[in-house]
Amino acid sequence: MADRVATSDKSKSVREEALTYAYILLYIFLSSAQIFFNKWVLSSKQINFPYPLGLTLLHMIFSSVLCFLLTKVFKILKVEEGMTAEIYVTSVIPIGAMFAMTLWLGNTAYMYISVSFAQMLKAIMPVAVFILGVAAGLEVMSCRMFLIMSVISFGVLVASYGEIDVNWIGVVYQMGGVVGEALRLIFMEIFVKRKGLKLNPISVMYYVSPCSALCLLIPWIFLELPKLDASGPWRFQPLVLTLNSLCTFALNLSVFLVISHTSALTIRVAGVVKDWVVVLLSALLFADTKLTVLNLFGYGIAIAGVAAYNNHKLKREASKTSSDESQEAEKVPLVASTSMLHSKIGV
Repeated sequence: MADRVATSDKSKSVREEALTYAYILLYIFLSSAQIFFNKWVLSSKQINFPYPLGLTLLHMIFSSVLCFLLTKVFKILKVEEGMTAEIYVTSVIPIGAMFAMTLWLGNTAYMYISVSFAQMLKAIMPVAVFILGVAAGLEVMSCRMFLIMSVISFGVLVASYGEIDVNWIGVVYQMGGVVGEALRLIFMEIFVKRKGLKLNPISVMYYVSPCSALCLLIPWIFLELPKLDASGPWRFQPLVLTLNSLCTFALNLSVFLVISHTSALTIRVAGVVKDWVVVLLSALLFADTKLTVLNLFGYGIAIAGVAAYNNHKLKREASKTSSDESQEAEKVPLVASTSMLHSKIGV
């Protein structure tokens, strides 16, 4: 009987582990596919949709509608409670605005630079997050972190130097997207630490997507709508754009699945793997991608720095968790002794 139970537990553990790996692979596949899909839609003459702002706006509208249907109509997923008007105005709106900025500028960059070079520039993200975190009082400068940031920066510089065709307009757009994403992450950390409200990715998308859509709608009206009108009748492929939007939503859902079965650090590690997959595959899929040895050498240095950064964050989070648990453990005897004292004096 005991052997049967042990075998059953072992097979269940194997199934859960296999399912976790499946979710991670799904995230890597969808994340890579979304980047290539966006690049194709924006640059393909067959699709004829060179409007990165409009594409991002479509993603956010689609996500808003689908989140509402899944959570409020069909009730398949649940939105976590605790959101107030004050939190929405002071936290969600800034996060939504930065999210819109990140997607808009990042998608625009694909029209000027190759997918692989864009991914290499994204490796500078931890540096931007750390600098802004120090400015916001969320991070503390140390020799170790300074060394890690220097390694990442040096790697990105080497990779950029190795790029054959550098389009500085695309670089500016990509770095603007990096700054926007760094600000979004900082606002998210402030949101969690100071407001004390933790939301799963679906809840975040439910609250953030409509705000991001509104932030994108205003510049779209002035920047891209006149171009659309000037180009004549709108002739797009609704099926392709719908599939592109669905892929974006599926990617966000895969993030939810991976985090719920593993941790946020797993997403970071999977993201590093995804970046390498994108860099190497883009050389095969797109004619504008020409990788050099210097490109890959510099990117390798930057990724090593990113890995060191993730390792440092993991150790700090583990130390903080153990510290919180020890504080909770110290409170238990105090409560017990107080209860005994009350019982002795007859309270």
